Amino acid sequence: MSNNKDNINHHIMLNKGTWWCNVTVRTDSVTSERIRFSLKTKDVDKARTRRDRVFKGIMEHYTIASIKA
Repeated sequence: MSNNKDNINHHIMLNKGTWWCNVTVRTDSVTSERIRFSLKTKDVDKARTRRDRVFKGIMEHYTIASIKA
């Protein structure tokens, strides 16, 4: 789901052994909000799957700044 083809881990980062997600969403035409949350896994494959599932839900309500729907 990430449009950054050179980095399959785009929007996720490892912090003390646990994968976290960072994403900026546009709440309207002028403002945006940065969201950070734990993916609650130490496994990078699970982290990517969880990121993609969460992004699908987010995109039903907001525009993710760096993803083309």
